[in-house]
Amino acid sequence: MISQKERWRRWQLALGVDDGQNELSDRDRRLNAALSALYDSGAEKRRGGLGASSPRVAKWLGDIREFFPTPVVQIVQKDAFERLNLKALMLEPEFLSTLEADVHLVADLIALRAAIPGKTLETARQVVRKVVDDLLRRLEHNTRETLRGALNRSQRTRRPRHADIDWPRTIRANMRHYQPQHRTVVPETLVGHTRHTKSRAHVDHVILCVDQSGSMATSVVYSSIFAAVMASIPGLSTKLICFDTSIVDLTDQLADPVEVLFGVQLGGGTDINSALAYCEKQIENPTKTHLVLITDLYEGGDANSMLARAAAIKQSGVNFIVLLALSDSGHPAYEAKHAGAIASLGCPVFACTPDQFPSMMASALTGKDLRSWAAEEEIALIRGS
Repeated sequence: MISQKERWRRWQLALGVDDGQNELSDRDRRLNAALSALYDSGAEKRRGGLGASSPRVAKWLGDIREFFPTPVVQIVQKDAFERLNLKALMLEPEFLSTLEADVHLVADLIALRAAIPGKTLETARQVVRKVVDDLLRRLEHNTRETLRGALNRSQRTRRPRHADIDWPRTIRANMRHYQPQHRTVVPETLVGHTRHTKSRAHVDHVILCVDQSGSMATSVVYSSIFAAVMASIPGLSTKLICFDTSIVDLTDQLADPVEVLFGVQLGGGTDINSALAYCEKQIENPTKTHLVLITDLYEGGDANSMLARAAAIKQSGVNFIVLLALSDSGHPAYEAKHAGAIASLGCPVFACTPDQFPSMMASALTGKDLRSWAAEEEIALIRGS
């Protein structure tokens, strides 16, 4: 049971009450002051007090980190950027080094890239590198193993050459034919792999076409990480195309996801039609190509041409997938009319989280119906219009 005193303390902190006559401890008063600076109704009046100097904000962030765990710190920090307009201070290396680094901070740094002075740029790179390394530790192993397994399954054959027989799998597949008197298995069914070839006709091609308008910021960060991981997997050819009203092909930089992120320019308009036209030119073998368009579908260019081009790409045999967001929330705002129109072409249109993305790509590579995959993951697909 919570005591009456503790219940009263929590109400005082929730309401921001500190009239000097309550029983808050010194630590609670510091906590109350830190939250009031951001969330009080009078915060507008105190904006100069918190936002005027880097040392004061750095001390405030230090207090927040003392009182709350990292996930809560990141939420409060994000609120501070939005409510108190602290982004200008991110251009100061001393301040930037005090921030709790996460995906949203990386997105802010990318958006501010052009304004970052030389003295801060190296600090910004270190912050981005830290987040990228954390994401790679979280996502790389599962992505690599999941997609390698998918590629191996897609290349498995029941008529292998002798040198290509997968003996452990063959034995497991024929255990019902075990002959105890001979202490052996009769291999009626052979399981093996197709012989590897350098021919591009036998390589799966993945094109990640990513909307880099401001609303897609976190999707850009995650897409860059996944593109870099997939580019290192044998048997998979990966391209990363980012676009707003212009197009930047970052495929040549996929060896270093930090360089990829600093090559992105968040913000600007959206011309999906032009981006699809560029991707169309990159397609050499449609039936072995998976085009993943990551966008909220708010087309600023020619919407009719965009839909017609999407139809042509789908009809050519490309596995065309639309992700409305690749983010932790998985609940994006999107242009419903365009989403329904593309879904009616037979393309899966949905949003997913970074943890779901490797499984989704594995299903695509093995030819699994993504509608079945989405049902298993309890993901709502957009219905055709």
